[in-house]
Amino acid sequence: MYSKRVLSIFQNPQNAGGMKGANGVGKVGGTSCSDIMKIYLMIEDGVVQDAQFKTFGSCAAIASTEVACDLVRGRTIEEAMALSGNEILEELGELPQNKIYTTMLAEQAVKAAIDDYFKRLEKLEKKAD
Repeated sequence: MYSKRVLSIFQNPQNAGGMKGANGVGKVGGTSCSDIMKIYLMIEDGVVQDAQFKTFGSCAAIASTEVACDLVRGRTIEEAMALSGNEILEELGELPQNKIYTTMLAEQAVKAAIDDYFKRLEKLEKKAD
């Protein structure tokens, strides 16, 4: 069963929804599990200014992406890349053993969004040349 903290986060997500103008978007999941996470980042001057998500999946998946967004906001790109599933789990308090993978999935979504940011940046730099 889910803890009161996880249920509260699931029932009242503050970061849910897409983001217009996001300059980094990462999508993971869907192949080996039914959870699909998409994280949108707004990065300016090397710092994550905002983070939003859209997640299709379990209570744990939604809570994990919510916490991941909270944790990366205000971090430098390097600090955001260092986000770990364990850090997300620590913030959540606890999850059923069979749902801990959602914290790793949220970590991967953040890293995919940062990778996308760098790819977009590289395209812009090539256009400028």
